[in-house]
This record gives sequence, structure tokens and C-alpha cells, in this order.
Amino acid sequence: MPLTSPAAARWRGLLAARAIPAEIRAAAAQDPSRHDPARFVPPATPRETPSRRAALWLLGPAGGTVLDVGCGGGAAGLALVPEVTQLTGLDPSADMLRVFERACTERGVPHRSVLGSWPDAAPEAGVADVVVCHHVGYNTLDLGPFVAALGAAARRGVVVELHAVHPGAWLDPLWAHFHGLRRPPPATADDVLAVVAELGIRPEVQRWTRPAAPRHPEAEVEFSLRRLCLPAERRDEVAEAVARLGPRHRDLVTIVWTADPCGTIRA
Repeated sequence: MPLTSPAAARWRGLLAARAIPAEIRAAAAQDPSRHDPARFVPPATPRETPSRRAALWLLGPAGGTVLDVGCGGGAAGLALVPEVTQLTGLDPSADMLRVFERACTERGVPHRSVLGSWPDAAPEAGVADVVVCHHVGYNTLDLGPFVAALGAAARRGVVVELHAVHPGAWLDPLWAHFHGLRRPPPATADDVLAVVAELGIRPEVQRWTRPAAPRHPEAEVEFSLRRLCLPAERRDEVAEAVARLGPRHRDLVTIVWTADPCGTIRA
């Protein structure tokens, strides 16, 4: 699918329009795109979600191999234990892969890690029975090739999970408050589904809500300071502004499609 196809072009434009202005990013004390690996340690007991149920259905009673694209600490793939017989985690962060490897070792899960970005590292990652990809789409400008490569790597099927609306949109009021910056409309899961449709994929789609988690004010403030490119001296102001936003539930979308025996997407 060419990058100029309508849905793919719209997607790329929506993400590009929300890039942090160069002058704000240049003044940031920390990399606003950095994630703290400690926040991605997989829970001991996985959440029961539509995404987990879909992946277990694709694995079936006999289980199978899983490729977790953009694995972070490995929560998506490790939620499938014991049905996953071998887990490959791919991520562009070596720090995240160390969390992934430690979690797999602690659970006794056969695994390997691939350092790289998708789909560039797809040849090294290889194929698996099931491919899972949670919360990576909104970081991907060229979504068409990304999604196509997920399908090509899956023998049985693909499970994608992402927020219904760009996960950074909750900070839009704070961008206006601290920088006077009015953010353009965010990309949504419907934009993702439009790109998926351009590839000829007709997936199963389930929309669901994760209740607001218990708040961790210090972690929220650290995250918001970094994302908003603000110095530590403004911590108290940011803490007050974040508190005013109140608790946040998460509207999520699970997108699932199957593959034929040759590994190609069944439209």
C-alpha cells in the first residue's frame, strides 16, 4: 500500500501535526519520548481483557509461539503463559528488553529478544503462531507497512491493542496551560481501522474500557514534567494541574484478524 493512500496519508498527517514544536523540545531538560522501564514490569497476575482472550483463542488448547512487537516489559506476551511455548520480544529499547528478559526468566518462559524497530527488524524476529502488538500504533508514522508486516509474521493471527484516542490527548489542556499551545485533533482508533481496511483486512473489533487505576501522584507528575518539557522547578504547578484533571479511565480497542495456512492475511 503506498504511503499516499488516503487513510495512510491522513494518519501520517495527524501524527506529524502533534509533534512537539522544535523550540519547546530543544529547551527540554529530559527526552520527552523516554519511558521509565520500571513502569513496564509485567504484573504477576495478568489482567483479563478482550486482547488476552483473543490471543488465547488464536493459540488454542495446544498453545504455540508468540511474537510481541514493541514488547516493553513483555506484559502482552507473558499474559498468555502457560499457553505460549516460546516468546519473542521485539523492542527498540535495550532497557525495556532487559525487563522483558528478567520477567521471562522469573516465569520460566523460553524466550529470545530482538533489539530493533518494526518492521525493519521483522526478518530477525521471524514468524510466530500469534503476533501481539499493544500500544505501539500511535508511535508509528508509516502505519500501513507496520500493519502489513504484523500480518506477514503471523501463522494464525494478530492481536493489536491501542487506545481509542491518542494516549497523549489527556495532556492537551496542560499544553495550553503551560505553553499556550493549542493541540490539533488527535488520531483515533477509527483512523487506524481505516488504514487496516486499505490493506484489505476485515478484522474483529472490540471496544472496551479499563477503569481508572489507583493514582500514583509522584509517577504522574514525573511523567507529565517530562512529556511537557518542563523543568523540575515547576513540579508543584504541574502536580496541581494534573490533580485538577481528575482520575482517567481508558477507552481501549482490540483489533484481531486471522491468517491463512500460508501466513497471508485472510480478508
